[in-house]
Amino acid sequence: MPHSDRNLKPVSPARSRHRPSWLSGLLLLLWIAAPPAHAQISDAKVDALVEALRLSAPDTGTDSGLYSDWKIKPDNIGRWSRRCLNQDVTPDRFAADEALARQVVACVMGKVLRDEFAASNQNEIVAVQRAAAWWMSGDPTQYRSGATGAYTLKVLEAYLRFF
Repeated sequence: MPHSDRNLKPVSPARSRHRPSWLSGLLLLLWIAAPPAHAQISDAKVDALVEALRLSAPDTGTDSGLYSDWKIKPDNIGRWSRRCLNQDVTPDRFAADEALARQVVACVMGKVLRDEFAASNQNEIVAVQRAAAWWMSGDPTQYRSGATGAYTLKVLEAYLRFF
């Protein structure tokens, strides 16, 4: 996510007299050179979230209508595989091929985790919980609510074991 000017506040002339010009220049350089928020979420962190979601998946039984170790609805499998792989993947193929399922989940959740990292003011702990809430309910703001909140804590605990 590119930096925006909306967070910049003008410095009053009185304040700028007390700050050495080299310091102002250094601060400006650091702000310009700072990597965008999404760059701070590595592929390894996305992989850790994907595995945490798999480990935290509810035990729904075989006739739940959900597929793979991640317990995904068939409509999501089709939509996500078209977006991430440019091909239709059947739910049965998705369930039978863990590497393919992991690739699709990582594609989807990488964007979600990076978006939630930005939305959480670059707080990785909250971003993981918000991403888990999105995964469970479609609403990242539910990360502290009821059953969704309990689930997000379970995902967070599994995620933190990787670091």
